[in-house]
Amino acid sequence: MNDIIREIEKEQLKENVSDFNVGDTVKVYGKIKEGNRERIQIFEGTVLKIQGGSSRATFTVRKVSNGVGVEKTWPLHSPNVEKVEVVRRGKVRRAKLNYLRQRVGKKAKVKEIVK
Repeated sequence: MNDIIREIEKEQLKENVSDFNVGDTVKVYGKIKEGNRERIQIFEGTVLKIQGGSSRATFTVRKVSNGVGVEKTWPLHSPNVEKVEVVRRGKVRRAKLNYLRQRVGKKAKVKEIVK
């Protein structure tokens, strides 16, 4: 039974998944359906967490819009996610950045990796 499930999940994986980590600022190009039209909307923010594996992997992105924190969880291999573009790399020492939810302003920033 597990082999059948693995085969089905393997077919659903994307080949070209961009490499990003927790703390990175990313642009997520998500497909949105409005009636009979389909368009792409960009959601830019900091990656709070990445969880799951194989075709069930998800990542959560947080941004502040009009003074209100907005979080969206995206399935990594979903056909509704066109692409994920890394804007800047973040330097963090945690796997999940839940503490950013209580921070406001400059305290909510993540240090950038300088190469």
